[in-house]
Amino acid sequence: MLLKKLTEASGVSGNEKEVRDIIIEEIKEYVDNIQVDKIGNIIAYKKGRKDSPRLMITAHMDEVGFIITGINDSGLLKFTTVGGIDHRILVSKPVKVGKKEIPGVIGAKPIHLQKKEERLKTLSLDQLYIDIGVNSKEEAEGLVSIGDYVTFYSEYVEFGNDLIKAKALDNRVGCNLLIDLLKSNTDLSFYAVFTVMEEVGLVGAGPAAYTVEPEISIILEGTLCSDDLDTEEHLIPTKLKQGPAISLLDRTTLFNIDFRKYIVNIAEKNGIPYQFRKTSFGGNDSGKIHQAKSGSTTATISVPCRYIHSPISVMAKEDYKNTYKLLKFILSEIEKGDF
Repeated sequence: MLLKKLTEASGVSGNEKEVRDIIIEEIKEYVDNIQVDKIGNIIAYKKGRKDSPRLMITAHMDEVGFIITGINDSGLLKFTTVGGIDHRILVSKPVKVGKKEIPGVIGAKPIHLQKKEERLKTLSLDQLYIDIGVNSKEEAEGLVSIGDYVTFYSEYVEFGNDLIKAKALDNRVGCNLLIDLLKSNTDLSFYAVFTVMEEVGLVGAGPAAYTVEPEISIILEGTLCSDDLDTEEHLIPTKLKQGPAISLLDRTTLFNIDFRKYIVNIAEKNGIPYQFRKTSFGGNDSGKIHQAKSGSTTATISVPCRYIHSPISVMAKEDYKNTYKLLKFILSEIEKGDF
């Protein structure tokens, strides 16, 4: 299954090659042109019967992770985070280090040896290390180097009532959606852009939009979902199994009202469940895309995912299916020239 392959691949921001290679292999027979720009974005063009308006659909390839910053005398590795990760979830998590995918575990002083005040605080990165099972700095240096990237080790698993758990659903689920769109039949030409380094400041999106110059852009995401019992209703951004989430705003974009209403009307007309991403936490590539050159009308459509930016995110298969259905209808309607 493609989503399994995508989520189990390593692609921390700035090190997306493994993911990029998978995507190019998947789409090369379904597009008319592929280029990889200087910072690693994939810009693919699928030509249909109609070329206007100039549409760009994007999904970022990268995931949060770590980078090695030091090796101590006993062979333990020091690291820092790449992207936003909750430090509370790091202790004892399995990881893979470097191109050789050396297995390791994030460790810390055992709780039995911690002072009372230490137990009440989140451990800082300075108190954590990665144990790769060696006994000396020399042994460790034979396996890893400072600057090596580190990813969470987490397998794709289907469980419960049609749910999926995996790492990096933010945003391999968006990549999977965009790949499926490219493999489908469409009469509308569009650019499919897989961006780099979204998690560290929307780095790839600006240069990509500058190249394509889109009039309309749709950003595909795996987004924050917090539908637990302790969260007040107005603070819940999205919920599982309530359909694709259409963004109202985030910290980088106030999304175009008319385009949002247009998408909502399409969903309602075709009986597709949807929801609004109601909170303004976080941001995505729209923040750079809508400002590039003369600007672009943007919308973000997301698959809700619990526990993002952790080793284990959770999504519902039906949300994926309904998001894909909505995207297909949007392309069909734009092709008619209604927007």
